[in-house]
Amino acid sequence: MWSYVLKRLLLMIPTLLGILLITFVITQFVPGGPVEQMVAQLQGIESGGEGPSSAGSGYRGRQGVDAKRIEEIKVLYGFDKPPHERFLLMMKNYLTFDFGNSFFRDRSVVALVAEKMPVSISLGLWTTLIVYLVSIPLGIAKAVRDGSRFDVVSSGAIIVGYAIPSFLFAVLLLVLFAGGSYLSWFPLRGLTSENWAQLGPLDKVLDYLWHIALPVTAMVIGGFATLTMLTKNSFLDQIAQQYVVTARAKGLPERRVLYGHVFRNAMLIVIAGFPSAFVGILFTGSVLIEVIFSLDGLGLLGFEAAINRDYPVMFGTLFFFSLLGLVMNLVGDLMYTVVDPRIDFEARKA
Repeated sequence: MWSYVLKRLLLMIPTLLGILLITFVITQFVPGGPVEQMVAQLQGIESGGEGPSSAGSGYRGRQGVDAKRIEEIKVLYGFDKPPHERFLLMMKNYLTFDFGNSFFRDRSVVALVAEKMPVSISLGLWTTLIVYLVSIPLGIAKAVRDGSRFDVVSSGAIIVGYAIPSFLFAVLLLVLFAGGSYLSWFPLRGLTSENWAQLGPLDKVLDYLWHIALPVTAMVIGGFATLTMLTKNSFLDQIAQQYVVTARAKGLPERRVLYGHVFRNAMLIVIAGFPSAFVGILFTGSVLIEVIFSLDGLGLLGFEAAINRDYPVMFGTLFFFSLLGLVMNLVGDLMYTVVDPRIDFEARKA
């Protein structure tokens, strides 16, 4: 097992390098880079994102800004070096966990990520936990009662929930329960109240849950369908297997058949999807929710960095996202052995 884990960890290095290299190459052809934006600001106009790439030799406004000043701006942002040197320097810095400073926020990338991380981690963990706690029992119940009225009605309900975009449901929750046209039960913004530091331990927990209730509800409403149907279909597939017929023929109780035999095999495919589900919820599903509920998290940070061409923040968050995704995939593989000890990755041929 440990040699398998070591191989997977070593494979993360070229994978991360490839992701960063491809993204770096793409950014060289995207117009409206930091140098061009600074030149436009010096001209007193807003950069419209048009014109040559930030890695090119020509910039809009060259006629209005002194050439020496433009060269100083290039040096400031590191664009005085050719692309391959900039990429190698970035990789060298990453080896020492030096992710640089934001171009426009005057703060280190590590500090920004550490500041935004609690918001995204809260949204991702609570959403994933609730979705799994509800979807797995519901999927099992639907499999056991396949074709019944309960199965049909529950399928209709989760499909309707899946069809409603999470951001649309978030707006509805704000209107109904957060000071819109009706009730004012929940706060409009933030993860905690302004006086959170002065609250007692229990009050801090309650205040945190009070703030996180609506955002998490908006995110989980559309997350039940896929996992519920996956669990149901996986159970139905296992129930039809010969070993289940044999277990029932031996007179084993139905509960023991389902949870002692079927559950372990059926859960393998569900567990396999956990890493991608968590990473997807954590970094892609929460961007609009963070905007709507004024939650300043990692998803919003990465999105704004891409829009503003804040390359240190963009590559730093990309590195973090990719590394977490690769680690979670490894964790998902290891969870296979927890659910079914018969699985041995060491015995697999390369």
